[in-house]
Amino acid sequence: MNRKIQIMVVEDHPVNLKLAKDLLEMEGFEVISCVDAESALECLKTIRPHMILMDVGLPGMDGLQLTRILKADEKTRDIKIMAITAFAMKTDKDKAMDAGCDGYITKPINTRNFTLQILELLK
Repeated sequence: MNRKIQIMVVEDHPVNLKLAKDLLEMEGFEVISCVDAESALECLKTIRPHMILMDVGLPGMDGLQLTRILKADEKTRDIKIMAITAFAMKTDKDKAMDAGCDGYITKPINTRNFTLQILELLK
């Protein structure tokens, strides 16, 4: 693979951000980290990642609001978005998918199959 696959991780919790970043980098992905929706929007003005791992419970604008904005914009609508959330009820998954997320991972992240879930969505 000549060009690294870029994944943006939008996560406000430092431990969760580091875990996701470490797991993805070990698999060879290039990771862009953002701690809130506003910084993610700023980054997306200059980069176009292959995927965004989106924390649903962000401070300020939440991850579902940001997903709706990105999926409504022709410049960003094709970016795969994987919701990552501590909310694990079926209705929470439905809300994420209704907002435009392409996949859904619950926290705490299962380190054994995390990157497999990412690769599956990237196919």
